[in-house]
Amino acid sequence: MENLLVALFEILSFGAIVVLVVLGLGIIASMMGIFNFAQGEFVLLGAYVTYLAYTAGLPVWLGMVAAPFVVGALGFVLERLIVRRFYAAPIVAMLGTYALGLIIREIVRGLIGGLYISVPEPVGGSVALGAMHFSTWRLVIIVITALVMVASYLLLSRTSFGLRVRASLENPALARASGISTNAIYGATFAFGAALAGLAGALIVPVFSLFADLGLRFLIQGFVAVMVGGIGSFAGPVAGAAVIGTLSAALPWVIQPVVADVLVFVLAIIFIKFRPQGLVSGKGI
Repeated sequence: MENLLVALFEILSFGAIVVLVVLGLGIIASMMGIFNFAQGEFVLLGAYVTYLAYTAGLPVWLGMVAAPFVVGALGFVLERLIVRRFYAAPIVAMLGTYALGLIIREIVRGLIGGLYISVPEPVGGSVALGAMHFSTWRLVIIVITALVMVASYLLLSRTSFGLRVRASLENPALARASGISTNAIYGATFAFGAALAGLAGALIVPVFSLFADLGLRFLIQGFVAVMVGGIGSFAGPVAGAAVIGTLSAALPWVIQPVVADVLVFVLAIIFIKFRPQGLVSGKGI
């Protein structure tokens, strides 16, 4: 029983990271109508920014705080310079962001080579509950993810920025006629999604280490989670991330990891075939 609770805790902490990645991916897909295939590389950049801060002699936690802002700013610049040119052709936009991700990944690979680099946990040790011990840092990851989810929901549902985002989603032409700069909204939305991925990368680098292909696993899982959860709402990607993140973390405990990955994708394909609208259908926050 104790081992089961510890395993559930580790599954929950992994699922929390997937939720962060998918939340950013889902917001971009729902609000802008494109899949950002560079989202995994934004996770990689968040981890790399944290590593650079650490090697520069700064506290690890400071690098983690800086990572989402740096990655978000880079996402905004890339949206202005490249991504926005493909909005009229979503397929081309996906290919464009995929190429962008390849470039980012190869740049990081050239900087770190084939190394696996770790940084220490800002908060070490464990929390004891009876005879069980839970990693303090994984507990921090779960708490931060929960706070970010609540803050994101409030940002999109309770602020004037969220109102303009929802208006741009529901009827872009009417929003522009009402004086809303949809281009600025799209830029801010893309930057926000990138920042969430950067935060995810910063949080996981003490757990999974930094390597050039770090973002690939989260990109594939994020894409599948968005499809399972459904596009067009805040709850859809979160629900999809909860399902896919839990399965991806739980199945390797009972079967080989490669078999577990294949089984997750097969189950996702079967589900999407019978419910193409996802777990949560419809638009809205």
